[in-house]
This record gives sequence, C-alpha cells and structure tokens, in this order.
Amino acid sequence: MSWKSKPSTRCHCEASNSSETSRRAILRPYRGRPDRGGQPVVPDWDALVDDVHVVSLPMRVPFRGVRTREALLLRGPVGWGEFAPFLEYDDTEATRWLSAAIEAAFTGWPAARRAAVPVNATVPAVSAREVADVLARFPGCTTAKVKVAQAGQTLFDDLARVAEVRSVLGRRGRVRVDANGAWSVEQALNALQSLAPYDLEYAEQPCATVAELAAVRAGLARAGVPILIAADESVRKADDPARVALAGAADILVVKVAPLGGVAPALSIAATCGLPVVVSSALDTSIGIRAGIAMAAALPDLPYACGLGTASLLGADVVRAPLLPVAGAIEVGSVIPDPELLAAATANAGRRRWWLERLRRCHAVLTAAATTDFPP
Repeated sequence: MSWKSKPSTRCHCEASNSSETSRRAILRPYRGRPDRGGQPVVPDWDALVDDVHVVSLPMRVPFRGVRTREALLLRGPVGWGEFAPFLEYDDTEATRWLSAAIEAAFTGWPAARRAAVPVNATVPAVSAREVADVLARFPGCTTAKVKVAQAGQTLFDDLARVAEVRSVLGRRGRVRVDANGAWSVEQALNALQSLAPYDLEYAEQPCATVAELAAVRAGLARAGVPILIAADESVRKADDPARVALAGAADILVVKVAPLGGVAPALSIAATCGLPVVVSSALDTSIGIRAGIAMAAALPDLPYACGLGTASLLGADVVRAPLLPVAGAIEVGSVIPDPELLAAATANAGRRRWWLERLRRCHAVLTAAATTDFPP
C-alpha cells in the first residue's frame, strides 16, 4: 500500500463515533489560531507522509514494561515532528499526539525565554544496587524522579530505591517520586509518610483520580507531612485538564507536550491552571524531547527541573548529538535526524505498516474534526 494513497473518508477507529467532549479534546491544539477563520489547518495526507520514518529503539533498562521504543518521525516545512503514542492508546488519544507532531513539523513553536532548561534524572523501578549506574547517565543533575508502586514490587523495594537515590545525591539533591496513579488513598498516605524521611520534593500522581489526589493532599496536610502533590495523568488524560487545579487536588502540574496536542495548547492549559509546571517527556527520541524543551523554554517561570532528560534511557537515538543533560541542563537548539542513524533504527516492514495505518486513521480523525463546525 502506498503511503501517499488517498486515505479513506471513513474512519475505522473508536474516535469515529467519539463524543463532543472527545472532539473538543482533539481540536484543543488548534483553538484560537487564526488559520482559515479559526478552523485548524491539517496538512493533507501526501504532505504529511512526504518524508516519514518509523524507528525502533532499544531501552537501556525496561521502563514501565517498555523494552523497545517505537516512533514515527515526520518532516515538514519547519522541522521534524514525532508521533509516538504508546501502543495501547486508542485513536482518540493518539490523535492528540499527531497534533503535536504536526505543530512541530508544520507550524513551529513560540519564542524561547531561556537558553537552557534544567532537567532531572529519571530512575526506573530498578533495584537499589542499579541506582548509581542509572544516575551516572544524567551528568550534573541534582534532581531525580524515582518510579515507585511498580506492579510486582513492594513498598520495601520503593524505600530501598529512594534511600539509595538520596544517598547518591546527598542532602542537597532533590528527590521526587512517581506512582503513575497506582496507589489507593490509604496506600498513598502510608507510602508517602514512610518516604517522608527522604525529604521528597513532591509525589507525582500518587492516585488515579482527581478526588483521590485531593484526599491525599488533604491527608498529608493533616498529618503534617510536607510533600507536595503533582498531577500528570489527571492533566494529560482528562477531558478538562484544568479540573485538577480547580479542585485543589495538586500543587504542581506535570505537562507532557505530545499527549496535550502540542506546545501551544500545553502552554494554554498551564496558564489556565495557574500552578507551577514541570515539563516532562513520554519516552521520546530527541526529536520529541525537543518539543518539550520548546515548551519549557517558553514558560514565564520554571521553578523546577524538568523531566526531559529521558533520552538517557534509550540505547540509541536518531540524532548525532542526542538531547542529553550537560551540567544538569539541556540547551535550546535545533535537532535533525541523521540519515545513517535513521537507517540503522528503521523498524521492520510489519511495524512500518502498523504505524502508517495508525497515522492514517488519526489523520482521518483530525481532518474530520477540523472540517466540522466547532462552536467557540
């Protein structure tokens, strides 16, 4: 099947019969743009796939069960975009990632306010004895985010991992944990009180729902435990990303550009919520991380280190100079895939077909949404 063949006008995906709320979420990246009388501009299929590459990159260590990271990279008139929604995401959610890729390749980003972005180290749910090796891949980083609440592990494993991170960083380092919504309120309060002696900067998404986050935040306050709550999934997976702020459920927003549809909509959400922001990646290649750097560089204030050093977790990349931290920060600059590295990382034919078909479906969803009347 030719990549440039005309896409079907019928969308064979869950989003084809999506609710008005889902359609609004898909269109969120384009709200307020002047193009075509306020309607979003989506490149046609031929333009979108004029220069497309599907890559498969090994992880240094498994990260939330991911051992190989796949991504579709596309080139447009202003640069390169990355379309890499996780495999289990449905087309409605994946379409927002396509919006972010289109923004990067066809529209561009706001001007930067800073020349470099401070980043944190990211420690997967490894054993305590592996912590030092992981942290060594993040030179100069004095902040570390530690994954906790991994399936099949115990609180003892989390305590040992966090203790080792604190030991390596020393008392001046900053340590934050991320449970990815895995705890109940009771489990979160128990775990965070147990982790409190390690002087946590904040706990990211300890529970799954906004109501649970609010309960944990209130419970910690009652117990006199000075751990801030950061919201991630409650922002990027929500129909209303501002709800977590309105509910008083979090102190900090963790913002990932791709799941929110691009830098422009993510900046808009951050401004609406009015909370401090930590920009994070989604296991991106350096192409995708560059979008996160663009957002972090454009924010008016950046009080916390960002989770954008995750190229260190990849066993390979598609650029000669990956976006890795130097002295704890990543400079704002351009990134261009290297042809030899692209060729070396090219996914097999079956995976290329799978990604192109996914791209086709999401493009159909986005095109249909963009050409439908959308009330302000």
